[in-house]
Amino acid sequence: MSTGGVTERLPRLLSLVPYLLARPGIPVAEAAADFGISEKQLRRDLELLWMCGLPGYGPGDLIDLSFSGDTVTVTHDAGMRRPLRLTTAEATALLMALRTLADVPGVADTEAVRRAAAKVERAVGDAGLAGVAMDGPTREEAATTATVRDALAVGRAMRIVYYTAGRDAVSQRTIDPMRLLIVDGRGYLEAWCRRAEGVRLFRLDRVEDAAVLDEPAAPPPDAEPTDVSEGLFRPSAEHRSAVLLLEREARWVAEYYPVDDVVELGDERVQVQLRFADPAWLVRLVLGLGGGARLVEPPELVEAVARRAREALDAVERERGDG
Repeated sequence: MSTGGVTERLPRLLSLVPYLLARPGIPVAEAAADFGISEKQLRRDLELLWMCGLPGYGPGDLIDLSFSGDTVTVTHDAGMRRPLRLTTAEATALLMALRTLADVPGVADTEAVRRAAAKVERAVGDAGLAGVAMDGPTREEAATTATVRDALAVGRAMRIVYYTAGRDAVSQRTIDPMRLLIVDGRGYLEAWCRRAEGVRLFRLDRVEDAAVLDEPAAPPPDAEPTDVSEGLFRPSAEHRSAVLLLEREARWVAEYYPVDDVVELGDERVQVQLRFADPAWLVRLVLGLGGGARLVEPPELVEAVARRAREALDAVERERGDG
């Protein structure tokens, strides 16, 4: 594989300066090995960095390097001292993609993929806050994925039992599988749903049971794949907005769900405007976050959350009294 293409080279160039700053006088051979490229390619990258910097592009504006024998040191970083960082959502998506790739024999060097996944996990460290799946698919999701792959391989229809979070309901569907996807770090099955008579995306971790049928899969010829190039969420007129105050342990909500107007409040708290379609879903989300989130508006849903919380407390008190 070429190491000189823009998609491979740009992230490497962005990482090189902070990497070299942390290792002054590092041998060129060692740096090249760490980046998985040849010494010749690394020297080409360093020559390009010499021409990068801040507007003005004069002395003191450009990145400056010092070579001594076979070692290199950054003498001026032009402000590029921060390493390239992934958000929790980006790291989760990358890990999911790597793990999926590792499960497909013959597509890539499995051991290399697993080493890359381990490095991302170490780099993320404490970023895997509550609610963000950093540990990959569960055993149940892996089994579902295997069943879906079998159905796709032989071109058969499926019967699934599926939990729909928006309605808090479980239903049985007969579907015609079309493809497996990973979107925003989650695994999905795209299929023609015979009950809904349309293309649907089913989150694999919400499939409670899956079986391959004897009949062939036959999605209609006009069944078009879902465009997920900009994520799954598509704002529409039916969506409303709510204001949430998130504590540190619930900040993952701002990365996992579509939010606007993110305001840092200090002490790692954040206020966000979250878009939603189903009020009942929003109430369940806030209650599920416990003390990690407080709904600020709309007022009628603030009252709905308070009412549901009081009902739950009353039920607990009644249970204690009966005991």
